[in-house]
Order: sequence, then structure tokens, then C-alpha cells
Amino acid sequence: MKRLIAFDLDGTLALSKQPLDDEMAGLLAQLTQVALIDIISGGDWPQFETQVVARMPAEARLENFVIQPTTGTKLYRFGDGGWTQIYADLFDAGESDRIKNALHEAVKQAGHADEKTWGPQIEDRGSQITFSALGQQAPLDAKDRWDPDHAKRKAIQAILQPMLPGLSVNIGGSTSIDITREGVDKAYGLKKLSETVDVPLDAILFLGDAIFPGGNDYPAKTLGLDTVRVRDVDETKAVVRALIACLRP
Repeated sequence: MKRLIAFDLDGTLALSKQPLDDEMAGLLAQLTQVALIDIISGGDWPQFETQVVARMPAEARLENFVIQPTTGTKLYRFGDGGWTQIYADLFDAGESDRIKNALHEAVKQAGHADEKTWGPQIEDRGSQITFSALGQQAPLDAKDRWDPDHAKRKAIQAILQPMLPGLSVNIGGSTSIDITREGVDKAYGLKKLSETVDVPLDAILFLGDAIFPGGNDYPAKTLGLDTVRVRDVDETKAVVRALIACLRP
């Protein structure tokens, strides 16, 4: 029996950087009544506040909710009326500068330095540096068109990896690449989750839309978790409904 259901965020629970819709928020609230829930994604805490926390209805049992920003390099839990950061594994200034310089060079070499952008392309999230090809505020339709088969980001990834030894370079979201310390991916985050909340790995189920080699959800599978690859938000809703029915006493 699964005791904890873990989710990717963008493309799984919500459209890229968009808040949970009412139906998804309600389904997750119901799921908190029968299991622990974790959401692990590349975004930082402020993004989770907007996309997830602010959307939770009153009936949600927030004490059964775990939030893991920046690919699990941070973890937050709810208690005593508020959210508390339990841990954070941060880059130092030298590491951050090296990553940002490598990103600029790799994007130039891959031929994408002159893309039309909406907002900054590189975001320093403390424990993760994220490159968003079209900028942080790009419209959904432009993001959906830019790299649907991941080929552009795989090319950038291939250039970056030898430039950043000792670091992990993973495709995430619809236009992004996430860079963390070596070994820091969703397998790392989900293992830390298991240890922090004292739930064994075989009692965790993970849902994500990028469970494929090179995708930022794939490490959950290599960790040995039971996983469900979903096509989109609607398919996630169907799986959550089934989980609620199965887990309800």
C-alpha cells in the first residue's frame, strides 16, 4: 500500500508556471485526507506559493503536504500555522558564476542566443540554476511550440555537460534546463524525502510527465520507485481520482 504520493508540478499538476486549477486543487485536498503528498519540481518556493499553496482549499490537510522546491534541494513542511524550511543545499557564489557563464556559452554554441525572450533566461534559485530558453514570463503557446520533442534542449545539454563536471544538467519544464550539484536530481530529492518523513521508498508512488531518459522526472524511476508517466494535467486528474478511491478507508 502506498503511503506517499509524489508529483512533478509543471506539465503534471498544472500548465507551465500556472496555478493549479480548481479541480486539481480540490483533488489534491481530497488526497491529503488519505495519504501524504509531496510536490518536487525545479521552481523555487515563491513559485510553489503561487501555483500550489495559495490554491489549496480549506479542507486540505496541510500537515500531510510536503513541498520540495529546486529539484528537492529544499524541503518545506507545514506546522504551527505556517510553512517552515526544513533544509536547503545552496551553491556558493563561485559555483553560481561558473554555471551562468557556461550557460551563456552553451546557448551561443547551440545557436539559440538570439531567441525572442520574455523576462530573464537565467534564474539563480540558490540551490539550482535554471535556464528558461524564452525567459521566465514567456507565454504558454510560445513555450509549447519551442521544443516539443526536447531536441533543442538536448543539444544544449550535450554542450553543457562537459563544461560543468561535477554538476547535474537536466531537462525540465517545457523550455528549461535545471543545473544542480552532481547527484542532485529527483532521485536525490525523493531519497531525502523518504528519510525526512520516514516513509520507505517502496511506499512512495511518483507521477510525472518527463519520465524518460534525459527528462528531469526520470531519476525517480532509476531510484526504483513505482512511477506513472502522465501525458498531461487531465491524465493526472484521472490517476488522482483512482488513487483517492483506492486509498480511502
